[in-house]
Amino acid sequence: MKPDDCFTLFRLFSFSALFTAAVLTSSPAIANPHEYLLDNGLRLIVKQDHRSPVVVTQIWYKAGSIDEVNGVTGVAHVLEHMMFKGTKKVPGGEFSKRIAAAGGRENAFTSYDYTAYYQQLHKDHLPMAMELEADRMRNLILTEEEFAKEIKVVMEERRLRTDDQARSLLYEKMMAVAYQSHPYKNPIIGWMSDLENMTVADAREWYDRWYAPNNAILVIVGDVDANEVFRLAQKNYGTIAKHPLLPISARKPQTEPPQTGTKRIIVKAPAELPYLMMGYHTPTIKDVMADWEPYALEILEGVLDGHASARLNKSLVRESQIANSANAGYSAMARGSSMFFLSAVPRAGKTVAELEQALRKEIEKIVKDGVTEEELARVKAQVVAGHVYQRDSIFSQAMQLGRLESTGLSYRDIDVILEKLKMVTAAQIRDVAKRYFNDDSLTVAILDPQPLEQKAPAKAPSGLRH
Repeated sequence: MKPDDCFTLFRLFSFSALFTAAVLTSSPAIANPHEYLLDNGLRLIVKQDHRSPVVVTQIWYKAGSIDEVNGVTGVAHVLEHMMFKGTKKVPGGEFSKRIAAAGGRENAFTSYDYTAYYQQLHKDHLPMAMELEADRMRNLILTEEEFAKEIKVVMEERRLRTDDQARSLLYEKMMAVAYQSHPYKNPIIGWMSDLENMTVADAREWYDRWYAPNNAILVIVGDVDANEVFRLAQKNYGTIAKHPLLPISARKPQTEPPQTGTKRIIVKAPAELPYLMMGYHTPTIKDVMADWEPYALEILEGVLDGHASARLNKSLVRESQIANSANAGYSAMARGSSMFFLSAVPRAGKTVAELEQALRKEIEKIVKDGVTEEELARVKAQVVAGHVYQRDSIFSQAMQLGRLESTGLSYRDIDVILEKLKMVTAAQIRDVAKRYFNDDSLTVAILDPQPLEQKAPAKAPSGLRH
């Protein structure tokens, strides 16, 4: 999953990413992070990596679509777009031009749980990048004229990436059914009716409420000196006043009520093939030390998917040949609850009903017979080995730090998470499969393919950043 997708599916911190984070931290070539707290509440995390003269700077705001209210869904993502419209000091478009002129790259992304902005460039240009980012934290100019242009870009983005993409549309409608009250039921990009009626005042209210130093985490990774970065942060961010707002831990709980029976939907959309998604409500990590179920679910995801010998690919695709493809997905890290997804495309001549039964049988095998110790060891080893190369990416290092901190956990938990994953037993995998893979917590979504219209491919709007 690309980190610069402005709205992504639910797997924002997958099984492989957990292990990647642990591998990164344990690498002898990478120093432990340095943490600072400015007087205005901004947290700074610096990770020194001197292997190349490059730096990544990311600012993470602890506000995403989970914090939106009815009527203004999508406003977090809309503001992300507006953040590039300029300040009095840096006119619209100038931000990106300066980064590009320095040979760097920059973008942003919005998720359910947070919004973040980043630049990657030569270390000599860190002062410039930090000055630009700090300027727009509080000095953004929001005009009706620019908003009117950008909201059209966002609406077209929605059409291109959701309305005209059958599987994305299926996922969106599935989430709206699977969640009864939790904000995860709303799409990150927003409902079209909300976008059509959104105003610049909505964006300004969101900006004024959440874009503050005491609601942000500044992550810097690369060929830098931690103390010098702290001095730069004080210079550029230190004069910005804090806002009176509640930290994530003190915000009102948004607890999804227990599901009491299977939910089913059929979505008709132009597509070549049917598609099946099954989602089970599951927990996420809230207490890194005490929890064990999320870790078992993470390992279960690896048993089912993620490599050539995984069960779904082996059984449904290669052996029984009932599916063209079959996948599993789960996120252990989120501010809200999670879902464990099973998805598949039936092979020609096979039905979605047959495919659903085949997926159910794979889960039943785990509940009945469990997994072997050999299989368990192979899954753990393959995931670690498959992602060890990512320790060379300073961008990946920054992403791991920011994601952990923005979902209510800590970068200090990385080693604990690795150890907890290593400690998962076959019995625990069997236990979570038995407890959470039941019909009362299941939502089934089926794509009923309709004839494809022959039309010219849509042209992306000029302002689309992602």
